[in-house]
Amino acid sequence: MLFSTIDFSPFFLVSIVVAAILYSSVGHGGASGYLAVMALFGLEPALMKPAALTMNIFVTVLVLSRLNKAGHFNWRLFTPFVLTSMPMAFIGGAYTIDSSLYKIIVGLAMLLAVVRMVWQSHDDYELRTPSVVVAMIVGGLLGFISGLTGVGGGIFLSPLLLFFHWTNMRGSAAIAAGFILLNSIAGLAGFATTGQAWPDGISILVIAALVGGVIGSELNIRRLAPLHLRKALAFVLLIAGIKMIVTAQVV
Repeated sequence: MLFSTIDFSPFFLVSIVVAAILYSSVGHGGASGYLAVMALFGLEPALMKPAALTMNIFVTVLVLSRLNKAGHFNWRLFTPFVLTSMPMAFIGGAYTIDSSLYKIIVGLAMLLAVVRMVWQSHDDYELRTPSVVVAMIVGGLLGFISGLTGVGGGIFLSPLLLFFHWTNMRGSAAIAAGFILLNSIAGLAGFATTGQAWPDGISILVIAALVGGVIGSELNIRRLAPLHLRKALAFVLLIAGIKMIVTAQVV
């Protein structure tokens, strides 16, 4: 059983809950946060990817449903991105890479998430609509990376949506949630085709993540996005990202 080596200590589970709260409060499923927690607790990459993707799916279903009801989801903007991201996430999920390379990629993804969390954007700008071709190219690239690493892709898509003024902060959270959900499903399906052993006891992690997701999504809907939450998350990701990169032994 792959999960037999995991110490389901209260501190480990609480850390998962906190990661879910921090990410869902800004519209994300929390995959890079879960990866950060699992990296800090020394879990093997073979465990991390399927566990992160599974928790991501459950939490983003919750977050997306609440944001959609609040009227923040833009189907027209969302569709071109996901048309190419899903098949590429499936391919990425089926692709097994070297453990050291995996650590470097995920570590860099976490450091990018740090930039995302500390970077502040304003909504007082004119929105632009990306061309379908551009959106499909971006979606395909991010989809492959998300499936490969076990990160849903929201930490990559959200900064682009805001940087290029394709949507505002609230719209970015909704689009990212949908993007993360479908890519996580595709990536997990790709992982399933590899025949690797499925994590045992993952339901415990899912429950912990959902508890955090309920709290975080409530903060999101009520527009409570305290800056200190993002800074705390950035600090955790910074340490975990550096730890992943430093401990990777490339031969």
